[in-house]
Amino acid sequence: MVKLNKIYTRTGDDGTTGLVDGSRIAKDASRMAAIGDVDETNSLIGVAAAHAGGEMLARLRTIQNDLFDLGADLATPGDDFEPGEMTLRTVAKQVTRLENEIDAMNVALSPLRSFILPGGSSLAAHLHVARATARRAERTAVTAAGAVSLNPQAPMYLNRLSDWLFVAARVANANGADDILWVPGASR
Repeated sequence: MVKLNKIYTRTGDDGTTGLVDGSRIAKDASRMAAIGDVDETNSLIGVAAAHAGGEMLARLRTIQNDLFDLGADLATPGDDFEPGEMTLRTVAKQVTRLENEIDAMNVALSPLRSFILPGGSSLAAHLHVARATARRAERTAVTAAGAVSLNPQAPMYLNRLSDWLFVAARVANANGADDILWVPGASR
């Protein structure tokens, strides 16, 4: 159980931050950039969740918990990516769950006839912002994986999450009926 009595510690005033194993790295390290982008994605999903209800809200809350686990995974150095009693790791089952939910949501959607512009309902617009940020989180995780050993499931989860958020935004747009279609060259 996490217990925080004091929010500030002053230990990061020198430009470093602690990892799960107690080691310290620069706050601008690629690992920290990935952790930050995952945190930003989670925050934006929280904004979207404020506009959601029912099953969509429940799924967004599950994803938010997954992202906290993923952040802990990214903050855990080492080459052993198996989860343990005290080690949170993203696992293939979480990626598969997102795929299954994408497939279930996609059943009610008509096939795309064009690219869609981010927007539509308030919920859809927020999901699109979270999607774009999840794509950035995936890119920074891939960059970090080029510098340090990271769980390969982490960027896979982020890749699938951005797909999930895209499909969820279409669902939030009246199952795609209120999607805003891109019209190439429309303003020439």
